[in-house]
Amino acid sequence: MFDLTGKVALVTGGNGGLGLAYARGLIKCGAQVAVWGRNADKNAAAVEELRGMGGEAEAFACDVTDENQIAEAFAGTIERFGKVDSCFANAGGGGYRGMSHLTSRETWLSSIDLNLMSVVQTWKPVTEHMLARGEGGRLVVTSSVAALVGTGGAASYSTTKAAVIGLVQALALELGQGGIRVNAILPGFIETEMSLNTSEAFQDAARRRSAIGRIGTLEDMEGPAVFLASDHSDFMTGRTLILDGGHTIHPM
Repeated sequence: MFDLTGKVALVTGGNGGLGLAYARGLIKCGAQVAVWGRNADKNAAAVEELRGMGGEAEAFACDVTDENQIAEAFAGTIERFGKVDSCFANAGGGGYRGMSHLTSRETWLSSIDLNLMSVVQTWKPVTEHMLARGEGGRLVVTSSVAALVGTGGAASYSTTKAAVIGLVQALALELGQGGIRVNAILPGFIETEMSLNTSEAFQDAARRRSAIGRIGTLEDMEGPAVFLASDHSDFMTGRTLILDGGHTIHPM
């Protein structure tokens, strides 16, 4: 049903964690994947894995907080694949942990640059490309359930992940007539290197709040990415897809 043969997907932060999970799902359904990441070794390993699955993939070195690197990576992606049909703005980070009133201005701006402006900067050339082609496309950003429920001690993270939801809604209105659909994925606690680098108490609490009795796996992320990259999501735009095992509906 979800055949992405002939489609090209761009995944920032696609060399590990959620981004690589998206890429695996996309490759399984026939898409060609451009992986953007900062770490050359991780880029090479991700491409080797994706090609080993029988897919066509290429990696491009890119720090998404740097507009010049974005321009170079995008030019390389177009030269290699000829087009981009979907763009998953997934690169980001947790940032500073601590009380908000103790967080410096520089730290706040760093979080904004990493989790919000990186999305704006990545989507700019992609949007221009999609509009010029006139065949529509898909823009997807990785937000977080922290945008909905907040995370004490990580205000800059919660704030920036909420901000990208506002960006999604605004761009959905701007780009809808151009055939471009814009949506956000909001993961809950997923077994990634970053999330598992937390205390056992935090992980146990995440399991207890799950309506299905477990935390998320990377495999849980594959199908939603495929859906949002496919034509089957054509009537969905400006929306949030929450993948949290029921965490945000759990009674306090």
